[in-house]
Amino acid sequence: MLQVIFSPAFIRWAIFASVIGLLGFGYYLELVEGLEPCPLCITQRFFLLLCGLLGLFAALQKPARRGARVYGALGVLTAVAGGFFSSRQLYLQSLPPDQVPACGPSLEFILETFPLSEALSILLRGDGNCAEVTWTFIGLSIPGWTLVVFSGFTVGWIIQALRRDQPA
Repeated sequence: MLQVIFSPAFIRWAIFASVIGLLGFGYYLELVEGLEPCPLCITQRFFLLLCGLLGLFAALQKPARRGARVYGALGVLTAVAGGFFSSRQLYLQSLPPDQVPACGPSLEFILETFPLSEALSILLRGDGNCAEVTWTFIGLSIPGWTLVVFSGFTVGWIIQALRRDQPA
């Protein structure tokens, strides 16, 4: 049983399926519950999507040892980057109210008004909107759960990259 769970194919498909579920839940919170995603939430969604696409491509391609290591390295980099932005948002949420940065303009305004490099900088930095805790489950906010997910993805990508019994 553990061989199946820790097999590279299972890990790749599990990452892909998890991402579909997480993005679906994110859109549910946005469209049904009315939560507006902040710039850091959008950035985390982007890295979730990248992890999912890597999982899908790796599952479909069924790479040999070297390819699995490349996918694993890319997956680890993507998951760690996503975890960084989750941590950044958790940091903003932990700040006292008087130290929270000012709220910025909407995503649409940022993308329409600023050059792409500056828009990306604003998105990656976050603002006061990112410090607002709008939803929790078992004491963790959305970026807290996203950090847990990115940590799990990192472990999964490491396992799949280091497996020695993959075909050559």
